[in-house]
Amino acid sequence: MTSPDSQSPAPQPPDSPSGDRVHRSVPAIAGGVMLLAIAAWIGIDAVVNGDGRTPWLALAVLLLVVPLVVAFTLRPAVYVGEDRLRVRNPFRVIVLPWGQVASLKSAYSNEVLTRSGTKYQLWAVPVSLRARKRARRREMRATAQARRQMGQDGGGALGFAAGRGGGTMSDGPVRAETDRIMDDLRALHEDRHGSASAQGEVTVRWAYEILGPAVAGAVLVLILLATG
Repeated sequence: MTSPDSQSPAPQPPDSPSGDRVHRSVPAIAGGVMLLAIAAWIGIDAVVNGDGRTPWLALAVLLLVVPLVVAFTLRPAVYVGEDRLRVRNPFRVIVLPWGQVASLKSAYSNEVLTRSGTKYQLWAVPVSLRARKRARRREMRATAQARRQMGQDGGGALGFAAGRGGGTMSDGPVRAETDRIMDDLRALHEDRHGSASAQGEVTVRWAYEILGPAVAGAVLVLILLATG
């Protein structure tokens, strides 16, 4: 379930992702790259060809927009280790030892609930209702195919069809990708939450490297608009 490096007995710093499995949202990353490309194209054009205060306003807007795009698309990640879960959300980094995790919930978003009752959303593992519907349709088709083969060839054909990937009897229900990730996290939590090395305190660090430029850009935009 985990990489060999994550099982090394050498201690890792709380914010070090070394040896962890990393989960990211590929659609979010693709969308972020596209948005950054568009922002760069428009911003550079405004700086090069703009008149008066337009270049300065364009730079201020870029200073505001680029960190926010990065925060919500490229930055989110979930680092899964043997002893703790490290959640990098748009504006915070939360390190949760497995001993402090009460449960992992999935509804319209995927969340981790601590023993103190605090909830943290897993931005890098978004819920996709469309993916869930596709998975259910695949499962229904596979089950129907297995039943048809069972009716044609006898009861033994059901296990044969499932074993070839056509059914769900041997492999379990078909799950959406993010639901499978949550299943793996729950299994790891169940296995590791009582381990001595998985104890500790929950730590939260604000992402000032994102907040600082974004706030500075917002202030500059307001000043330029107010004095324009």
